[in-house]
Amino acid sequence: MERTPSASHITRRTLLRALAVVGLAGVSGPLLGPDAVPAQGNLGALQPEEKVEATMKRLFGSRPLKDGSSAIKLDMPLIAENGAVVPVTVEVQSPMTPADYVKHIYIISDKNRRPMNAKFTLTAAMGTALVGANLRLGETTDVRAVAELSDGTLLMAKREVKVTVGGCGG
Repeated sequence: MERTPSASHITRRTLLRALAVVGLAGVSGPLLGPDAVPAQGNLGALQPEEKVEATMKRLFGSRPLKDGSSAIKLDMPLIAENGAVVPVTVEVQSPMTPADYVKHIYIISDKNRRPMNAKFTLTAAMGTALVGANLRLGETTDVRAVAELSDGTLLMAKREVKVTVGGCGG
């Protein structure tokens, strides 16, 4: 005689069935085809190789990018001994209030096959606009930090990094 599971008693068999259903649901999404799941933002237009101009247009359209070198602190080495791991820190001077805050920070490497390295989404509750990451750079290139403010303003700062040992296949 098999017992029916109650709220306080779940059998191992019932748990395994539930986990199997959840696992199948997670695996079946990619199998349904590219039209089954809509692209997130403009990232669905990402190509295997993309020029930096195409990346900038895809991300920001025709919105003007203002010089943000006075508001954006882009901290990274001038010479990267190993392009596979290049640390970068981006700090944007902003009041970070609900009315005036940094909404997104993008890190873009001009000569990478896929120029957009990272996109960070921030909120006013964070208190400070500070992000960090390790980049992979294939060759000497300009690295850009673009800050999108809550009012839609785009600020950009860039810096050249010399790579002595390639990180993207070199």
